[in-house]
Amino acid sequence: MHEVFISVPEPIETPSRLSRDELGYRLRQQSLLGEFGRTAMQTRDFREILQRATELCAIGLQSPFAKVLEYEPDEKRLMVRAGVGWAPGTIDAVSLAADVGSPAGYAYQTGMTVISNQLESDARFRTPRLLADHGIRRAINVLIEKGGEGNAFFGVLEVDSADPGQFNQDDANFLAGFAGLLGIAIERQQADARLQEALKHQALLTREMSHRVKNSLTSVVGLLRVQARSAPSKDVKNALEDASLRVSTIAEVHDHLWRSSHIGYVELADFMTELCKKLRGNIERHTLHCHADPMLLAADHAIPLGLLINELVTNAVKYAYPEGGGDIEVSARDINGYLHVEVSDHGVGLPEAFDIDQPRASLGFKVVTGMVKQLQGHLTLSRDRKGTRFLLDLPILTGPKQLMPSQPGEA
Repeated sequence: MHEVFISVPEPIETPSRLSRDELGYRLRQQSLLGEFGRTAMQTRDFREILQRATELCAIGLQSPFAKVLEYEPDEKRLMVRAGVGWAPGTIDAVSLAADVGSPAGYAYQTGMTVISNQLESDARFRTPRLLADHGIRRAINVLIEKGGEGNAFFGVLEVDSADPGQFNQDDANFLAGFAGLLGIAIERQQADARLQEALKHQALLTREMSHRVKNSLTSVVGLLRVQARSAPSKDVKNALEDASLRVSTIAEVHDHLWRSSHIGYVELADFMTELCKKLRGNIERHTLHCHADPMLLAADHAIPLGLLINELVTNAVKYAYPEGGGDIEVSARDINGYLHVEVSDHGVGLPEAFDIDQPRASLGFKVVTGMVKQLQGHLTLSRDRKGTRFLLDLPILTGPKQLMPSQPGEA
């Protein structure tokens, strides 16, 4: 229950008020409270919420003037943050004293609802200049409380009128209802702001972690390549070079993660472009063609996908063209929200007896089958006189395309 401090002048007859349908008037106020409650819960624009509160309060009390005042602790004043009826340039520019000598200051300092129905003769208060300049004769002020840390009071909600008349306890209850809803909305806004700050900090930490992982993996790649150059046999050298390519692929994902504007996602077209550039640097006599539709891909999917492409391209380089170079094609397409990847060549094809699921398959193909299983996908192998084609159907939902370029990416 709000305490109310009322300055009571000599009774003034107000025919317009006496003839008003009181029940309809109060029902209208309850309807406005409900409307504002919906607005406050659905709107994320803080200023819009404050402004709408003043508009509805003015309608509810049939007064042309209303405002929200925010307490500024550094200045110890109440700043006008939203309002209706005031001269242009008032909002965010005019402030009122927050001491008990003004109606709004008294409401803020004591927490009491203040009704002053005849400001010019109210000995307890001085009339703020803003009110005097607009000919305000009566005012009603209620405290806006808010939750959260620090000061529990946001400021004051005030309705003013230049007409003679009476604000009463029912009007105070109506305005207090608005102030309560405003306090909840303000608390939610502040909680959202804290959450956004926490998310920004988390995003920064995530990017920093990906950057450090990328740097560490790059160091590992360098060590593997150094060891490959001094390997005692060709088999060991090839194994170390293959390992360096696999680690380099994972590093490439983390490089895109810390650079990406979408935390936890990589832009697939950009990732494929960079991956193919690095693969080209490790092959001779072959031409590598890469294409990817613009889409976002989660990091947990990008790493195994990169390893799959790396292994299949490496296999084509080693075995597709034993007597010379040739074309190798890689594509990643979004079909109905799912990812379809194809790696193909026009070489000699795989041996008839080759079975990718058999234990005799090479380490590279074991990596391929392992990654396909991890992604819960399906691998189709096609071989004919024109070469070999691996088709990967991956049940991976792609990211929000409205954030991506409209044209397909070419690498």
